[in-house]
Amino acid sequence: MLPENITAILTRNETWSGAAASEPCECGWAREAVLYIRALKEPIGPQPKARIEMSPDGIHWLPEGTDFAMPTGKDALAMARIRHFGNFLRVAADFAEGSSCTVLATLHLKA
Repeated sequence: MLPENITAILTRNETWSGAAASEPCECGWAREAVLYIRALKEPIGPQPKARIEMSPDGIHWLPEGTDFAMPTGKDALAMARIRHFGNFLRVAADFAEGSSCTVLATLHLKA
């Protein structure tokens, strides 16, 4: 039996600034996930750490415990491996005033 794999696009060509977060993904069926963020344009200002968040209902969010540096140049990639998560996942970051990044965030899920 082949494992089931899905790629979910959480955010495409969206400029993040201030308190930013991707769309949630319902993925409780998966046993593992890898999240990638690519900077589609040159980021402006210092880039924050992004964090993985999980939720039981897609409305109320808690940090999962994984954080990672946002990409610092155009077409640069950042990633996080995620295990032992609940039903919903998303990625979030808090940008300093004047900082931003235009992102593509994808979540790769495997059953």
